[in-house]
Amino acid sequence: MDLLEYQGKQLFAKHGIAVPSGEVADNVDDAVAAAERIGYPCAIKAQVLIGGRGKAGGVKIAKDVDEARQYASDIIGMDITGPHGEGPFRVDSVWVEGGSDIAEEYYASIILDRGEKKLLAMVSAKGGMDIEAVAAGNPADLTKVHIDPTKPFDAAAARSIVEAAGLAADALDEAADVLAKLNEVAREEDATLIEVNPLIVTADRKVVALDAKVTIDGNSLFRHEDLAEIADTVDDPQEQMAKEKGLTYVKLDGNVGILANGAGLCMSTLDVVAQAGGAPANFLDAGGGSKADAIVNALEVIKSDSKVTAILFNIFGGITRCDEIAKGIVTASSQIDLDLPLVVRLDGTNFEEGLAILAEANLPNLHQEKTMLDAARRVVELAGGAVRA
Repeated sequence: MDLLEYQGKQLFAKHGIAVPSGEVADNVDDAVAAAERIGYPCAIKAQVLIGGRGKAGGVKIAKDVDEARQYASDIIGMDITGPHGEGPFRVDSVWVEGGSDIAEEYYASIILDRGEKKLLAMVSAKGGMDIEAVAAGNPADLTKVHIDPTKPFDAAAARSIVEAAGLAADALDEAADVLAKLNEVAREEDATLIEVNPLIVTADRKVVALDAKVTIDGNSLFRHEDLAEIADTVDDPQEQMAKEKGLTYVKLDGNVGILANGAGLCMSTLDVVAQAGGAPANFLDAGGGSKADAIVNALEVIKSDSKVTAILFNIFGGITRCDEIAKGIVTASSQIDLDLPLVVRLDGTNFEEGLAILAEANLPNLHQEKTMLDAARRVVELAGGAVRA
């Protein structure tokens, strides 16, 4: 679960990390009122789960009330596309934040390294830049250290990392304290990614988190009631709908809707669609033993994504019966507007019965293929070709 910037900063503040004062607003009048309380200059920042907001016009500095109203009006309701083609994402709220007198910009993050089964601390003196470009251009500018989970990681332990990164001498103590607290956030809040870019040093030499990118392990939300409440406010509409219907669904950036049974087959289907030149719009695992009603629910979720231009069913029946899948497709066609091309590959338990049900229904937009690769090629063709991020 990804947090919006202001939610990440609220989490930071809970753990004693310095952040600028600010207020969230979902309309222009509230944004202007917040700016008046905070004072000028202040930043009006789009709250969307995507990077590159500033370049897209989603971050503005207001010097007075007229600019605050103009910028809030411009940003709330705008669509922002990410630097790699993600989205577009509609801006429903802004974070109005007090201005910061920036002397230096650093980068700091704590990331779960699944391969090493440890948290990884990363620090750079070149903050405010695309950290991938920094790492690629000069790896020595990014200090990386795995954190030993069996030992305390306090400011004293973190100091060697910030020193190695080349941060200013008079900022080392506070930067080390921030890094230790970011690790605390990761451990206590079950975060898999925490990124601060930039972590600034102000003119009066205070270290402040000017941004916050936080990803929480969604499987841990039963331990965090406050974060579970946030989850209902930040979920993508399709992901929220899928959650309510008990489906395993992850939204992606393409135009080919995917429905398969079993996580492994679903992941393989994504790969084969990409191999065929297409871009999957989602991961949707209908699960083993899916009945017709589950297929109807799954199709409602996939169809609700306006970017989907064709849907692929890739079913290999084990405990899942292909005739139940076919019944679900036919039922869904009578209940919802399935005007998109449907490509179906059925194999395994009761596949002949399933194919017979589909043949009898004679749905005009349904296409059958015998192999996964042929099905992927057909659905990409019917979807109108590739949509790449």
